Amino acid sequence: MGRGVPNWPTGRWGSIRVGVAAFWGQHGLLTLSLLSVIVGCLLGGLLRTLQLSDLEQQYFSFPGELLMRMLKMLILPLITSSLMSGLATMDPQVCGRMGLLTITYYLWTTFMAVTVGIVLVLSIHPGAAAQKEVFVTGKMVLSSADALLDLIRNMFPANLIEAAFQQYRTEVVPVAKGFLYLLTPSPEMSYCTRPGTNSEMNVLGIVIFSATLGLLLGRMGERGAPLVNVCQSLNEAVMRIVSVAVWYFPFGIVFLIAGKILEMEDPSTVGRKLGLYMITVVTGLSIHGLLLLPSLFLLITRHNPFPFIRGILQALLIALATSSSSATLPITLKCLLENNGIDRRVARFVLPVGATINMDGTALYEAVAAIFIAQVNELDLDLGQVITVSITATAASIGAAGIPQSGLVTMVIVLTSVGLPTEDITLIVAVDWALDRFRTMTNVLGDALAAGIIAHVCHEDFVPKPEEVCPLESVQQCSCHTGLWQLPSLRQGRGPLFMDARALGNKPFYWTFSYLWRD
Repeated sequence: MGRGVPNWPTGRWGSIRVGVAAFWGQHGLLTLSLLSVIVGCLLGGLLRTLQLSDLEQQYFSFPGELLMRMLKMLILPLITSSLMSGLATMDPQVCGRMGLLTITYYLWTTFMAVTVGIVLVLSIHPGAAAQKEVFVTGKMVLSSADALLDLIRNMFPANLIEAAFQQYRTEVVPVAKGFLYLLTPSPEMSYCTRPGTNSEMNVLGIVIFSATLGLLLGRMGERGAPLVNVCQSLNEAVMRIVSVAVWYFPFGIVFLIAGKILEMEDPSTVGRKLGLYMITVVTGLSIHGLLLLPSLFLLITRHNPFPFIRGILQALLIALATSSSSATLPITLKCLLENNGIDRRVARFVLPVGATINMDGTALYEAVAAIFIAQVNELDLDLGQVITVSITATAASIGAAGIPQSGLVTMVIVLTSVGLPTEDITLIVAVDWALDRFRTMTNVLGDALAAGIIAHVCHEDFVPKPEEVCPLESVQQCSCHTGLWQLPSLRQGRGPLFMDARALGNKPFYWTFSYLWRD
């Protein structure tokens, strides 16, 4: 063969090698994650028979501890870069009414998903122990009013630097009348509150600040462009770090799961709880994706939502296979334009924004998982903590990257906000790979239905323009135009799609947004 021409394997074994290589390139990480869960369970079960000491268990769990530290390391740059770069690119002068409606709709549906998840997990109680032991600690419990006030205080941190490693927390202390009185407190002891701190990141305050700064940077125009570019570069760098770090996840998961099995007194009980936990998550996703979102579509557009959903089945299947809403974006765009006849200007704006900030399935999953972990630890969350979970899950889902299993990173954010042990993420890692597929399908379905709703509400705001010329050399060379000219939506003068959807690939959000939006 000539120089530079690849020597492809031929014959039966060559075809098998090519097939295996293609499968590994597409599903390698999923396969390793699944194998790591199995190996971790088997290894933990075998080591339980050795009766390891606490120190030996600590040494054994060290690789898993490194994984948790890597996840925590990515929290701060992930939140700031995702929110600031995402919101700064939404120019209010260009978006106008459509931008306001889109963001409002996404936030509302995400909050609906979180509410459904919280109601289900509190009703079904999947993580409740069969019998709870009551311990009398003699400590005064913080009231719900104080917890709610702490939530509001943490939304506006007094020091942004301190918010990176601590959060405000009201402390309940006894009123000291003497040294001996503290040693032997009486039941009639009075308590008072005082300001205090907790050595956890103030995630809620950072989210509020990053979102506000991102919106203001978008309004500043050219003056804010340098900082926006920094945020975009930081966001892309964080995504590359995550893309590299995920290959360590299977190795760390083995020791995380095995270490958790060594710590658990009755692994069979946790196994039974996971089954009910999966039912809770899938039920919540089904209610939100198959009942609430279609009902909202029917209420606003007065059209049957299921023919619309049938038009995006290909995108839903891709979402199920790839577990990434960003990777599914080109297919979703193609389905909406070709099958459902959505105005291309609406689709080019709503879909990229939704792939970044609309994570209904992720928000529902994180809310259920956080309360489930609290139930496993026999911790009763008060009203303020439940509100914290709902707000943080909604905000953290906005900052979630559109990559597979990004929920493991944002899950640490939700757990940290209410002081739950982040190490207990291993309780749900065993089924995260399966639930990740279903919540990604919910995310993609929500993006597509949002495009249909916004196109219906804003159809009077768009004046049909003359047919535009494809920026490629000719329409015949652009495979995305094949057969599109006979569509009713294109006969109305809305013009063709600019580029082959496959060319978008897995580019960062800001690149995809800027390319699709330009006219």
